[in-house]
Amino acid sequence: MTDNPWDGSDSDTAGHDPGAWPEIAPVDFWEERYAGADQVWSGKVNQVLADIAGTLVPGRALDLGCGEGADVIWLAQHGWQATGIDISATAIRHATAAAEASGLGPDRARFLAADLATVPAGAFDLVSVSFLHSPVDLPRESILRQAAERVAASGYLLITSHAAAPHWSDAPHGHEHRFLSPREEVEQLQLDHDVWDVLLAEVRSRQATAPDGQPATLDDVVVLIRRH
Repeated sequence: MTDNPWDGSDSDTAGHDPGAWPEIAPVDFWEERYAGADQVWSGKVNQVLADIAGTLVPGRALDLGCGEGADVIWLAQHGWQATGIDISATAIRHATAAAEASGLGPDRARFLAADLATVPAGAFDLVSVSFLHSPVDLPRESILRQAAERVAASGYLLITSHAAAPHWSDAPHGHEHRFLSPREEVEQLQLDHDVWDVLLAEVRSRQATAPDGQPATLDDVVVLIRRH
């Protein structure tokens, strides 16, 4: 649900009572998260998205869980007609303002506040889902399968997720998140292999900054599949 998670002072536990997580509806949790700061994330594009989308012919793109819109803005600046969706209306307001400040109108960068399980109709040449992890329950598996259904012929689904939690994160006992391996990410999509090719399913490392200012290395799962 972010554009640059677990970097700098940002953390999925910041500003919240972990013991309250199970009692908060996802829309309320994320709305509180974004409403509590002028800017939550870095404003920088996810490097995995930039690396992969930069090799593709621009077309229509959809970013699910777009947060404050950094990935959508990058896509629009690189020739894509990009749409971002987030569950938080405040995040969408931040994203829209950031796009306008970058000189992008809704014809290039469009944002919608909506349930992520309600993917817009239409076909997209690239559907990106980055770090769709939430301390409160989200139907992640269902969201990703619906995302795959919106990929156009010869289009791509890109999933970037955490391979493990950073050493500084914390969660109340009994609510620890289970991170999927690349193989498990692919398996839960239940792909028809007559329809899809798995182009990437791997773990990539990236450099980050821990809350104490020290350098850190984080591992991400990257899955890229293409519809025939």
